[in-house]
Amino acid sequence: MDPVVPVQHIPSPVAPLHGEEPFIGAEGATVFDFWRYALPDLKTNTTRGLLAEFLVHRAVGAQQRNQEWESFDVLTTDGLRIEVKSSAYLQAWDQREFTKVVFDRLQTRTWNPQTGDANGPTFNADVYVFALHTATSHDDYDPLDVRQWQFYVVPGPVIEAKGTKSLALNSVRALAAGPVPYSGLAARIRAADPRATKAEAGPRAPRRPASPAVPSA
Repeated sequence: MDPVVPVQHIPSPVAPLHGEEPFIGAEGATVFDFWRYALPDLKTNTTRGLLAEFLVHRAVGAQQRNQEWESFDVLTTDGLRIEVKSSAYLQAWDQREFTKVVFDRLQTRTWNPQTGDANGPTFNADVYVFALHTATSHDDYDPLDVRQWQFYVVPGPVIEAKGTKSLALNSVRALAAGPVPYSGLAARIRAADPRATKAEAGPRAPRRPASPAVPSA
């Protein structure tokens, strides 16, 4: 068993930024300026992943964003753990052909501030949401139009039973009960909640895991 090391550096809660906050010593620069610099294009891989998480977060009414090192992406108020994977046919760079859609990093290695990294990667979500942006023309690609997304929802135990580190789109389609538009995403996630089959367990209080993980794209 790994030794438990006392945690000495614990950050204080941080209030959300509003954008108007100025940088000290960089005259005229605000948090808005940084946001425009860091997130100018919602098509980029990293930003698209965050956008997909944001859409799922809003769909299920989650109250706060997870820490980057946690082992899943979205936590509902009743403790449902959701992992969000995203992909698209088009990227922010020149392409000769559409991207082959593969969702990877289905397992993550958890991390604990007392004991460090876990021995190996594990499946850590109750539900997996695979988000696909379906635009096939840059002229039509609108990151702000949620109608251009398809969402495939699969219970965590089904993903864990597959035991693979990644899934191609065809495999995801075979596991999910068809794609669902954003308007039906919350209901589909609730229908895939594996805890719903454990009536004897009763309601489950909101919680955060003791072993958060490294970021997952």
